[in-house]
Amino acid sequence: MKVYHSIDQFPSDIKSVLTLGTFDGVHKGHKYVLKRMNEIAKNEVGESVLLTFYPHPRHVLQPEDQKLKLLNTIDEKIKELEKSGIQHFIIHEFTKDFSRTKSVNFIRDLLVNKLKMKHMVVGYDHHFGRNREGSYNELKELSELYNFKLEQIPPQDESEVTVSSTKIRKLLSNGSVEKANAYLGYNYLINGIVVKGNEIGRTIAYPTANILIENKWKLIPCDGVYIVKVFLKNKQYFGMLNIGNKPTLNNSKHSLEVHIFDFSDDVYDSDIKVEFLKRIRDEKQFDSLEDLQGQLKIDENNCKIYLDVINEKNNVFD
Repeated sequence: MKVYHSIDQFPSDIKSVLTLGTFDGVHKGHKYVLKRMNEIAKNEVGESVLLTFYPHPRHVLQPEDQKLKLLNTIDEKIKELEKSGIQHFIIHEFTKDFSRTKSVNFIRDLLVNKLKMKHMVVGYDHHFGRNREGSYNELKELSELYNFKLEQIPPQDESEVTVSSTKIRKLLSNGSVEKANAYLGYNYLINGIVVKGNEIGRTIAYPTANILIENKWKLIPCDGVYIVKVFLKNKQYFGMLNIGNKPTLNNSKHSLEVHIFDFSDDVYDSDIKVEFLKRIRDEKQFDSLEDLQGQLKIDENNCKIYLDVINEKNNVFD
């Protein structure tokens, strides 16, 4: 998959089968659209192209409101899209000036003339152009006017629920990690850097790696304790991760810290990836460090029981 950081970088001699959108999460619904686009590109001797915009339009158009958190960083999105088999990924800068582009100009000038779009694939709720004024009916009219084919993909369901990025964000914000993972088609993940913490965990035999997330728009699941899969220095581990303010330590700073099972290396300043498997409890305040340590032993046991069951079913340790 080739990545471009502007529409202007895209080669002028490629006939594109194109879809566009934020594709936040690259979830099961998105993947169906991408699969269909690849099929069309193969049958029509074209090349599959996904056009997205960054920053997210809402972050640009409503600068006073940055509450919208996203399922993927751009780097995470690229890695997930690479699995889809699409040939080209265009990340075009979204600005206020760009947002004023009328839908007909967007289709004619950018998609048809610059990207040589011959076939367009869109999701069931797709809108485009200034103020999202472009509807599917308008797209049909424009496809006839500018001679490109158009296909609309119906909503994709998971357990009779239509999959959407919004629903996945809500699930993660409520701690429903397993259901969110089912909608995504993969484990929700975060990428960060290991930074120095207060090192209290070492004193109770539960050392932790404190994780710094540099992307301000990355969605962090709700506070609590999670069973996680950890990737450090090209190796995979399992552990338990706490998100919250560590009330037992009277620490008001919100943090993410993971205790990695059977691991004791110094990993400060290392890149770390964590995949969320299951939320096991709320964050709690304990009367003493001894009480906290007792609970952590229970948590560790519960995590390992869960991992043993998953291992038997899916061979996740392979």
